Amino acid sequence: MQNALSDRDLLVSLTDEVETNLERHIAAAAEWQPHDYVPWDDGRNFAFLGGTDWDPAQSELSEVAKTALTVSVLIADNLPAYHRELGKYLNRGPWWRWVGRWTAEENRHEIVIRNYLMVTRAVDPIELERMRMAHMTEGFRRPGMHLLDVLASVAFEETAAAVRHRNTARAADNVIVASIADRLAADDELQAVFFANLVAAALDLAPDQTARAIADRIADFHVPTVQLADGRTSDEVLAEAGIYTAADEPTLVFQPLLERWNFFTRPDFGEQGEKARADLAHLRP
Repeated sequence: MQNALSDRDLLVSLTDEVETNLERHIAAAAEWQPHDYVPWDDGRNFAFLGGTDWDPAQSELSEVAKTALTVSVLIADNLPAYHRELGKYLNRGPWWRWVGRWTAEENRHEIVIRNYLMVTRAVDPIELERMRMAHMTEGFRRPGMHLLDVLASVAFEETAAAVRHRNTARAADNVIVASIADRLAADDELQAVFFANLVAAALDLAPDQTARAIADRIADFHVPTVQLADGRTSDEVLAEAGIYTAADEPTLVFQPLLERWNFFTRPDFGEQGEKARADLAHLRP
């Protein structure tokens, strides 16, 4: 049986891998500006500054696009909670620099979506603000996890976010919305690569421990959800629109990463790793 490594041991042992992947990520990431995606000429004051308040007739987006963007901006609004939860585990040297970089990139997503929604009057700004307050007050908390669970979990979450944004772009009937969604998906995909590479390095370092973490996180996987003003959840609405459904997670989220990690073919698993592999046999292509 392989000896288990502590979270501290893993943080130290993977530090060089984090540094390498942080440099790779920064070199590969496209520099883009949120203001470039906002049609500022469409903007005008609300009644508080002598203009006109929002009316449903002002929105030119489909219900699918409005819902998808609302979900994305509310999830991004909860960034302080995600930052806190991730920072609890990745809190030293290049790990902490990565948390800062990831947070800055995610904040850019919130900026571009909110600015677009406000300028184009795509959604009710008062309703959106009330949902933001409720969503952030409730916050986001992970159950206690070990480092390997965190890395695997976020690799899956970023992959799922990329799927959601790519499908939003395909469903969009507005060229700017499609451009924004594709831009966010590209960021999500690059972030997913970062976490996936760390999981791959952890598999080489502690194969059984990492395999168990991967299997556990798949068994417990669920994407962040948002309670919408009409009482429905974002899960229900996005599934109805064909943008994201849990039924697609095996083929679109789990299997690509398992293949990337050579999970079903690697020869270095001990008893615990083989048990994890057996637990995920239903995902084998």
